[in-house]
Amino acid sequence: MNKSLYEVRQLLKRFNIYIYTGNELDDAVLMELELEDLYEMKLIEEDEYLHARLTLKQANAKH
Repeated sequence: MNKSLYEVRQLLKRFNIYIYTGNELDDAVLMELELEDLYEMKLIEEDEYLHARLTLKQANAKH
């Protein structure tokens, strides 16, 4: 597993959100949707949200 995706998974895990489809690209899409929801509900700070989004975009660019 990609280390950066692992970090985002750990962030989501704090909110009992577990995403595993068996496909990293699909996981990244679902994680991004969950991140947006957490940010809109003001459960995570803007810098944490932006860092996680950047991490997902970088992971997607590798594929």
